Amino acid sequence: MAMITADPKDVPQVAHFSFTPEYMAKVEEQIAHYPPGRQASAVIAVLDLAQRQHGWLPRAAMNEVARILDMAPIRVYEVATFYTMFQLRPKGKYLLQVCTTTPCWLRGSDAVMKACQHAADGELFSVQEVECLGGCVNAPVVQINDDFYEDLDEASMNKVLDAFRRGETPKPGPQVDRQTSAPEGGLTTLKGE
Repeated sequence: MAMITADPKDVPQVAHFSFTPEYMAKVEEQIAHYPPGRQASAVIAVLDLAQRQHGWLPRAAMNEVARILDMAPIRVYEVATFYTMFQLRPKGKYLLQVCTTTPCWLRGSDAVMKACQHAADGELFSVQEVECLGGCVNAPVVQINDDFYEDLDEASMNKVLDAFRRGETPKPGPQVDRQTSAPEGGLTTLKGE
């Protein structure tokens, strides 16, 4: 099973990282949002760009972010290790971040996690247990890369995973008959004037 943990000490590192011209233009765009001398405020955005370019954040990428933003490397490491959005080891093409906090757990996240763990192979899918994803009303919730899949159970999670295996992108959001967080089947109150 390809569970992702936050401890990168045994992860082989790359020797060098530099932004491609395309990504460097995006880095400069992010830095431009802040006044001179405050470029460190762009650290989360620039780390995200480094991860999008490389697929995960090796130490060399974090060091390059520190150099560009004129920050001590430890300050960049602190940010990268605090947020679950940053992956400090290689991951599969699809990162399955399963919320297991109380609302999701009460609504069946254990079964959703089981389906994700069964699918995890480290190449196509990696799985990570995370704290609240902020979609409690539609629990259980799984974030897959940049999209949220909600109102899941083991069967619907398997359908989502099967779609990814076929090269399709399943529709994000609720996996039941509801629009956003409205009741299943549509409105039940406030229907008229």
